[in-house]
Parts: sequence; structure tokens; C-alpha cells
Amino acid sequence: MIRHLVLFKLNDGVERDEPRVVAGVEAFRALGGTIPELTFWECAWNITDRPIAYDFAINSAVEDTDALKRYIEHPDHQAAAGQWREFATWVIADYEF
Repeated sequence: MIRHLVLFKLNDGVERDEPRVVAGVEAFRALGGTIPELTFWECAWNITDRPIAYDFAINSAVEDTDALKRYIEHPDHQAAAGQWREFATWVIADYEF
């Protein structure tokens, strides 16, 4: 199994309640039920106000590196990530567990 973690940081001046951010969150929330490679899916806003904290997180799992590649290339994933490129930066970690 591979854990796929993504942490998003909203760009300066971008707020959580902006329509484009709300749409981006909804696009990611919908992925859990639409991409068959995902064996685990959760995403949520950070609840702390620590200055080093990121704003939004995705925690997911897939069976193997082939499944991860299919997930990343899936059109719904590409569309959701494309929305976030407009207002956030992110870091990822993929590891076996």
C-alpha cells in the first residue's frame, strides 16, 4: 500500500470562503467516491492556527505505484488539482506502509 499525503497552503490574500476555494474543496471531496484506485480518502481543513501549519490536507491510500500513477493521471484528479493551482501551493509525500 502507498500513502499519498498532500498539504496545501493558500496563497497570500486567499480566504477559505472564496467561491473558487469552496469549489476546489468540493472537487477534492468528490474524488473519494469517483476514482477506483483510492482505497482510502479523506480531506479537511487544518484546525490549528500555528504559523508553520498548512491550510488543507489530503490523506489517501492506493494499492501500489501503478495505482498511484493512474490516480494522479485520472481526469477528475487533474481537474481538481488544476483548480488549486490557481490559489495555493502544496507539498506531497508518498510512502509505502
